[in-house]
Amino acid sequence: MQAATSDKLAQWLLSSIELDAAALHVGRYCGPWRASTSGQAQASFHLVLEGECWLHREDQPPLHLRARDGVFLMSDLPHFLSPSSDPHAPAQPQTMRALGVPPAPDSIGIACGIFSFSGALSPLVINSFPAVLVCRNGDAALGHTAALFDMILAEGGGGPERPTPLIARLVELLFFYLIRHASQREALSAGLLALAQRAEFMSLLDQMLASPGEDWSIARMASAAHMSRAAFCKHFTDIGGVPPAQFLLRLRMRLAAQRLNAGDSVEQAASHVGYQSHAAFTRAFKRIVGEQPGAYRRQLRAA
Repeated sequence: MQAATSDKLAQWLLSSIELDAAALHVGRYCGPWRASTSGQAQASFHLVLEGECWLHREDQPPLHLRARDGVFLMSDLPHFLSPSSDPHAPAQPQTMRALGVPPAPDSIGIACGIFSFSGALSPLVINSFPAVLVCRNGDAALGHTAALFDMILAEGGGGPERPTPLIARLVELLFFYLIRHASQREALSAGLLALAQRAEFMSLLDQMLASPGEDWSIARMASAAHMSRAAFCKHFTDIGGVPPAQFLLRLRMRLAAQRLNAGDSVEQAASHVGYQSHAAFTRAFKRIVGEQPGAYRRQLRAA
């Protein structure tokens, strides 16, 4: 029963992530090259489509990447890729060639880009994962992602600096497969997924998801977790990365947005998450979502 509840919570939290990826370069390098997406102030990815290379990060051993391996850097981390395991190996300015050009023996085909997260709970869920997520071709649990690499490779035959938008959508799908796999495999130490995997918080989160409109005072949440108020606030914040009251607010607004998306009126969505005052709900929704609920609902209907 606990495993089923934990999986349900994890799946719900993963579904709260809103991702927008953009492929910047898709092509082939030859010779002593070096590539990086550092300095974009965003998370980034590198997918190895052909050949092999190395990922270099500060104070970390080089990471060997082969064909159909990929790395997702969850924030703007200083790094670079090169064909050598030696981070000090010389590199020369290179022009990326199209993948359709016949490959040289030492060439590598890669897709590089950036991605960003939106949605009220996205940052808290993402903080559950390590700074770098690696997709390995040899991982049996990720074997089905090989087809995504094949499709990205097939779509990458155009200009290296102007990849088709379809590649970004394929990257997003690959990312969701990877984080679902990581949430089931990794020992998560912080973030909302870590909370969902802890027995002391599992029942509480399940109740809050089922009945977000009830009076979830700190005292009631602590009681549901079988902790004192002080211990509950400390452990919840340490693991979840946000105080309980702030989590409750974000949870309610995320659920309200889902209700609006499903066709509820603003009043119905507000009532579902425990707000009787239209003004108070509007202020809370704009604070978390970024716009007023009426405007948000109109955009959904127009779309």
